Amino acid sequence: MSAIIREPAIDERQMIAEAEAALAGIGTVREAVGEVIFGQESVVERTLVAILSGGHALLVGVPGLAKTKLVETLGVVLGLDGRRIQFTPDLMPSDIIGSEVMEQDATGRRSFRFIPGPIFAQLLMADEINRASPRTQSALLQSMQEYHVTVAGQRHDLPAPFHVLATQNPLEQEGTYPLPEAQLDRFLMQIDVLYPEMEAERRILLETTGIGEAKARNVLSAERLKQIQLLVRRMPVPESVVEAILALVRSARPGQGGKEAERHISWGPGPRAGQSLMLCARARALYDGRLAPSVDDVRALAEPVLQHRMALTFAARAEGVSVRDVIAQLVKAAG
Repeated sequence: MSAIIREPAIDERQMIAEAEAALAGIGTVREAVGEVIFGQESVVERTLVAILSGGHALLVGVPGLAKTKLVETLGVVLGLDGRRIQFTPDLMPSDIIGSEVMEQDATGRRSFRFIPGPIFAQLLMADEINRASPRTQSALLQSMQEYHVTVAGQRHDLPAPFHVLATQNPLEQEGTYPLPEAQLDRFLMQIDVLYPEMEAERRILLETTGIGEAKARNVLSAERLKQIQLLVRRMPVPESVVEAILALVRSARPGQGGKEAERHISWGPGPRAGQSLMLCARARALYDGRLAPSVDDVRALAEPVLQHRMALTFAARAEGVSVRDVIAQLVKAAG
C-alpha cells in the first residue's frame, strides 16, 4: 500500500485516534439528520460525503422530496451559517455577491461601502439554480471555484468552510437556463433524489402532519468540520484505488475507452473528475468507519461523480441509452 499524499505523514496511532473521533462525530451527525429526514439514506450519505470532501453538490429531483429541508437540516446539524437563494429569471449577480453603496458622513465626505450578499455564508442553498440567467449562474459558480468575489476591483474572501448545495428540477425545462458543462464540472457530485421507499413514506405521513414535528439539532461545529475535512485529505490511498480511478475516468473518454465508449460517449470527464473521485472515496471510507478507501468506494461513487461530466452521442440517445447505463457498463468493464 502506498500513501498518495502531499501533506506530512502523521503517526499511525494519531491517525487512528483522529479517525475514531471523527467517526464518532459523523455518527452523531447521521443520527441527528435521521431524526428529521426519513429514508433517503443514499442521498444523505452522498451529500455528507460531498461536504466532508470540502466540495459542492447538485441535488436533482422532482418537487416535494425534501431537498430544501435536507439542506436546512444539514446547516443546523453541522453548525454552519446557512442561507438560501431562490433563483429566478430576474435575479442579478449583485443580488448574490453583494454591491457597493455610497455613504456620506457628518462632514459631508462620501465613500463607498461594500454590503455583502447572501453568498457570504458557510452553507448556501441555491434553490432551482437553472432558473437564473447564465450571467447570474456564472457569478455563483465562479465563487464556488475561487472562494472569493471581486467587487469594484476589491477582493472579498468567502467564509470557510464554504459549500453550495444547489437544487434543480429535472421536469420543468420551460423558462430555465441549463447549466453549461464547464459550470456543472465545478460540482463535486450530482446527487439524484428519488422517491422514498414505502416505509419511509409511511413515516413521513405519520410524523409530519401532526401538531408537533421533529426539529434539527446542532451536534457539530464549523471548526470541527474543517478538522474532519483536513483529516480526509490526509488519509492514505492504496495504489490499487489510484489505478482504479485513473482507469475508470480515462475509459469514459472517447478515444481512450473501448468500442462501447467510442460509440456512446461524445465527450468525457477531465482530470477534475479524478480529483473528485479521490476525495469522495476518502470521505466515504471515513463515513463508513474505515481508515483508507477501497476500489468498492470508487465503484459506488462513479455515477454521482461522473454523470454530469459526460455527454452522449446522438446514436446513444437514439438507442435510448442513458448516462447511467454507460457508467454502469464502464464500472462493470473495469471489474
